[in-house]
Amino acid sequence: MKYFILAGEASGDMHGSNLIRSIAAKDTHATVYCWGGDAMQKTGAQFLKHYSEYSVMGFVEVLLKLNKIKQTLDECKETLLRLKPDVVVLIDFPGFNLRIAEFCHSHNIKVVYYISPKVWAWKQSRVKKMEKYVNLLLLIFPFEREFFSKYAVPHRYVGNPLLDALHTFEKNTHFYTDNKLDHRPIIALMPGSRMQEIKRMMPVMQEITHFFPEYEFVIAGAPAIPDKVYTPYLSANCRMVSGQTYQLLAHAHAAIVCSGTATLETALFNVPQVCGYKANALSYYIAKMLVNIKFISLVNLCMNRKVITELIQYDWSVSRVYDELKKILESDSAERKQMLSDYTELRTLLGENGASDRSSDAIMQFLSADTH
Repeated sequence: MKYFILAGEASGDMHGSNLIRSIAAKDTHATVYCWGGDAMQKTGAQFLKHYSEYSVMGFVEVLLKLNKIKQTLDECKETLLRLKPDVVVLIDFPGFNLRIAEFCHSHNIKVVYYISPKVWAWKQSRVKKMEKYVNLLLLIFPFEREFFSKYAVPHRYVGNPLLDALHTFEKNTHFYTDNKLDHRPIIALMPGSRMQEIKRMMPVMQEITHFFPEYEFVIAGAPAIPDKVYTPYLSANCRMVSGQTYQLLAHAHAAIVCSGTATLETALFNVPQVCGYKANALSYYIAKMLVNIKFISLVNLCMNRKVITELIQYDWSVSRVYDELKKILESDSAERKQMLSDYTELRTLLGENGASDRSSDAIMQFLSADTH
């Protein structure tokens, strides 16, 4: 079988890499092509394009790069016609991937969508496209099952692939010395994996480092971002490690996190956190009119209640982050204890690891059924 797998950012790249390995282990005749990131590139699949060349986030940012996006879409379509894969596996990244799904449908190429667009939050009109163009949807959050049961999208719940990544993780006992850290307790700074996020999140994060000299702040450098981007924010009390997010979380006492997959990763590593997000002002205004959810962090969404504090847009300030961080630093604080207790419940809710294997099984069963 020929598989084409497409991811558009760091978390999708990680999940894509685990899926590729699972497919390769079960289908010895598999040929896997992919667009993605560093993790997918290391799997041995035929890597064709890095997401740093085509990933854009935010309403205004997308408008400014429409020509580039169209060129990339055309390139992807030409690649699919040339390769003629048996199935295209799309990972999240809906603005781009739903257009590819429509193209595949018009050319009789099977589409599996792994990690659904967040249509339960906004743009529910996208469900109509998914009903038309997606042959199989693989769900990773428990609350998605109820939502999609109302629609005619063939779907299957496979569990959360983050649990697979954590299951194979091994803690580096030399993390401090390897990165020349000074053995104070660590507060992890996780400003996101995109350039726009880093530029909007880091100024507040950097200011916070001045108020807690008893801690060492360490930035989680994103794999696709050059180290020099973080240089203006470094100081004697603020260091950076690149491509070691899980090692950083494994050693962190607390974290300040840009909303996204990282909030769930931080929770699964049992690290108390403050979550924040700041967008382009116009993008935020548009999103505020369109988004229809109580929370933005995956931790709170999964639990359907406030577990971690979310500081969004104008609440993303030095004074607010300081107040919320201070509450969770003391080991015996009520806020810290409650958050860790909620994390235990969250892990139970997400279930067992094995999502990558269940996903590859579902894809192969779908392809097998389709050929008979």
